Amino acid sequence: MGVIEWSVIGLIALWLLANAKSSRPDGDEVTKIHAYRKMLGYIMPSRNGSVVYYDEYVNVEALQGYLEKARDKFNANMTHCLVAACAVAMAENPKMNQFVSGRRLYKRRGAYLTFSMKRQKLNKEAKLSAVKMKMDEGETFKDLCDRINGQIKVERSGEKTYADKELGLFAMIPRAILETAVRFFFKLDYYNLLPKSFIENDGMFTSIFIANLGSLNMRAGFHHLFEWGNCPLFMMVGRVEEKPVVVDGEVKVQKQLHIRWTYDERIDDGLTASHGMATVNRVLENPYECLGCLEEDGSDKHQLKAQAA
Repeated sequence: MGVIEWSVIGLIALWLLANAKSSRPDGDEVTKIHAYRKMLGYIMPSRNGSVVYYDEYVNVEALQGYLEKARDKFNANMTHCLVAACAVAMAENPKMNQFVSGRRLYKRRGAYLTFSMKRQKLNKEAKLSAVKMKMDEGETFKDLCDRINGQIKVERSGEKTYADKELGLFAMIPRAILETAVRFFFKLDYYNLLPKSFIENDGMFTSIFIANLGSLNMRAGFHHLFEWGNCPLFMMVGRVEEKPVVVDGEVKVQKQLHIRWTYDERIDDGLTASHGMATVNRVLENPYECLGCLEEDGSDKHQLKAQAA
């Protein structure tokens, strides 16, 4: 055989090896699944072709009272509570923390949450930043708030972050080359060849993305899922509003938080999504019990973890 034939055989061998590679830096393949769920990656190959939307309203009257105290004690706000509630939801419903990549289903190594924030507080013209954080096992709500506040301080320091440098580098590439480069990185991710450093520092490789529009006095909208990365859940949170609700057969006015979810149904069925959202709602509606960390003697300090059924 000549050079051309050997080259073709080599390319085919490389393609077969790439397709056979199932290990990733951020996840372990889930192999014991129903054949139907395994086929979903082929039937619905894109994230936005697989979404289900959910609409939730949460009674936050207790949460607002809790935050008045927690804000003074350890500078907690609504975003901190949303992150904590999602962390508990993933602990109680681990299948929420799965993702699809390269048409395969993976269990994520570690729980990660990304939230958006303004680089300058109360400045409408300030740039947005996406903060990605790994949820640490065994930490309390105060511990989590301290870590979030530390990361926010870094983002607002004025120094360029890893994401700033990475995007700035790509922005310098001419359009024709950039298009090819982006496709190349998509292919690397598809075949599980994307470097670990890219995944660790990219906010789109995350379990849940949280956008708290209520902090800007905006209402919640339905958000798309990003095709880049592997985030299967997007949480859009609006402002707190007074809403009429029926309680024990009577119409009452409650302060409610509007949450809209975008869910990639390929990771698991709607029951997992329903249970996860119910956990988020429970934590937000019962902050003194679920978050605690207000008592001086530490009697209400506990880990953010799954609660026994």
